[in-house]
Amino acid sequence: MSNNSPYLIVGLGNPGLKYENTRHNIGFMLVDYLAAEYGAGIDQIKFSASTGSVRINGQSVHFIKPETFMNLSGKSVVGFADFYRCEPENILVIHDDIDMSPGRLKLTAGGGAGGHNGIKSIMNSIGKKDFYRLKFGVGRPGKDGVHPDFPVDKYVLSNFTEDEYKIVEERKKVIKNGVELFLDGQVSKAVGLINSVK
Repeated sequence: MSNNSPYLIVGLGNPGLKYENTRHNIGFMLVDYLAAEYGAGIDQIKFSASTGSVRINGQSVHFIKPETFMNLSGKSVVGFADFYRCEPENILVIHDDIDMSPGRLKLTAGGGAGGHNGIKSIMNSIGKKDFYRLKFGVGRPGKDGVHPDFPVDKYVLSNFTEDEYKIVEERKKVIKNGVELFLDGQVSKAVGLINSVK
């Protein structure tokens, strides 16, 4: 971790009320939650993103929600990274993952995009893939009890069910604790805590 640059906590999603509570917008939902917990109002627009800043445990942290739609998310992230000279290891991107069961969490660095257009855009824009990702499992049609006739694109752009939303609420506290460890430079502890949630 680089303590000389600020941290970027990026939530991925699509702007607009139409997408507000959809599975693909879990990144937006969790960044809103984290920012509210730390008293950071996401009420500024910068680099085509809604953003708010705060200091947490002495670290400068920017909460970011790209407003460019998913496949152009990298435009906002590279804008912040370049302006604040932020190292990739200080970037945490929160997003949905259809290849993990609903509610499963995973904190990882690097790797491929896994078919996620937001991650692909960030990788292409910053030219590196060794930033951190906090993945929130939403399941895939045909697995984990999700109806197989549900097209993937419609599934991720559909709202969470009531039961799924309860799972989101149950995961929030452990996500906050994991993010605090991450910001404190205790990455291995953050990984252990978050990845224990299956």
